[in-house]
Amino acid sequence: MNLDDVTALLSANGAEPRGGGTDLTARQRIGRATGPFIDLGGVRELHGIRWLADGSARIGAMTTVAALATDPTLRAAYPGLTGTAAGLATPQIRAAGTLGGNLLQRNRCWYYRNPLFACFQTGGHGCPARAGAHLYATVIDQGPCVAPHPSSIAMGLLAYGAQVMINGRGGARSMPVADLYGDGSDPTRDHLLAPAEVLTAVELPAPTPGERAAYHRAIARAEAEWPLVEAVARLVLDGGTITTAAVAVGGVARTPLRLPEVEDALVGREATAATLQTAAAAAMKRCAPLPQTGYKVALLRDTVVEVLERAADGRRPD
Repeated sequence: MNLDDVTALLSANGAEPRGGGTDLTARQRIGRATGPFIDLGGVRELHGIRWLADGSARIGAMTTVAALATDPTLRAAYPGLTGTAAGLATPQIRAAGTLGGNLLQRNRCWYYRNPLFACFQTGGHGCPARAGAHLYATVIDQGPCVAPHPSSIAMGLLAYGAQVMINGRGGARSMPVADLYGDGSDPTRDHLLAPAEVLTAVELPAPTPGERAAYHRAIARAEAEWPLVEAVARLVLDGGTITTAAVAVGGVARTPLRLPEVEDALVGREATAATLQTAAAAAMKRCAPLPQTGYKVALLRDTVVEVLERAADGRRPD
């Protein structure tokens, strides 16, 4: 089966594509995914990592999270991305889960995941989490739904300015990773792909020489937990001066977010503790916490400080 076959089947049957199945199987069990399903495992074009002539990388959507985390060439080129991949979920999930599946997974809100509730995501007309139990919800308010986007890898790709490649009835197209999610104002969707479209690959620009990167997630237990807040930082230093900075965060909003205000507070300044702390504090200005998510304001700042300190010190990205 090739991509044209997949597109035709999705168009004809109203089917849902299946990658590693780690999220789809869970949704199927509770009736949030009813099929039919088109298995993408046999589509050769969707697998593997390919290096292009200009030094950039193209990663197929069916490449596993484990392959992203452990590929030595990828790790040398994009340490922030591979550190993010290595930090998520469990070894078993990383071995089965795919790049495309991670980018397009559905949110983990317990109201959406409970078939006894209706919400914007399930054809309802409200967000029960906003007025209900929302301890793990957003702290940056982008719209009616307050479920944080669950894709750690999307956050890592944002920091690298990556593009996603898409195939559908209208042919192939590409877009920045940020455009895959929009501004978070549509409460009915976790991503903006059309039903018959398939995410085929991700393209990363050529590596930045001298990059230092770090990833960190703040979680409620020692491991194997969804992040309360997570962040990735990429820095290039000339001596002690920061010449390039990219910072992205997850677990705090309906979409993964890049933080240009933090980046602007870093570039051109010495990588001192005071500089890093002042820059991280700029992220707090975005926050509009719900009654139960006020704790995430300081946690966001502290998580960003953590990745900035690790990156500035040249410590391991994960």
